Amino acid sequence: MNAPRSRRERPAKPALTRAGIVATAVGLMKAEGLDRVTMRRLATELDTGAASLYVYVRNTAELHAAVLDELLGTVNLRPGKGEWQDRLVEVLTSYTKVLFDHPGLAQSALVARPSGPHYLNLVEAVLALLSEGGIPPGQAAWGIDLLLQTATATAAEHQAGDSPADWDLVEAAVRNASPKTHPHIAALGSDLLSGSGPQRLAWGFRVLINGTRSTPREPSE
Repeated sequence: MNAPRSRRERPAKPALTRAGIVATAVGLMKAEGLDRVTMRRLATELDTGAASLYVYVRNTAELHAAVLDELLGTVNLRPGKGEWQDRLVEVLTSYTKVLFDHPGLAQSALVARPSGPHYLNLVEAVLALLSEGGIPPGQAAWGIDLLLQTATATAAEHQAGDSPADWDLVEAAVRNASPKTHPHIAALGSDLLSGSGPQRLAWGFRVLINGTRSTPREPSE
């Protein structure tokens, strides 16, 4: 039987860094889901103690925010040619798609507070396009919250796990609404259910963009 190797003979572990911790967390999320990205699970993956991670990340919430920021680096911030509003919708749609592509991330994004470079790049790109469209700075500063919240909430709703059967029940209820008790629903009928997801998302962004442009903002206290 071979004698166990001395700890001195084992290769030295790479030094912990925040970037390395976040990169490992992203890999775990892609492989096992965001709910598995805990400090304890991450420590096991990095072959260290959980206490060592707290030197670089305060808690799981901050870790998830860092994971979100890392993935925001894949958002397309340089859309193709076109009117400023078309390009802004393209940026916001790309952000929504990043959340769509990583189940669980959108739910976390509703409460996460990313503050890293990729989040700042996203905010800067959106503000630049709002400025290009002639939207006053104060209105842009408040409007960006609505735009990003709509994108995040849409992705979170998509990932909530509604079954096709649930939507079938909703569709049947709308189509069978009585003109006597629900005249407006009956009148609109299939139009309430019309349009693809991407079409309705883009339309919603344009509503918010136009509303931001046309609605004066009260002075801040």
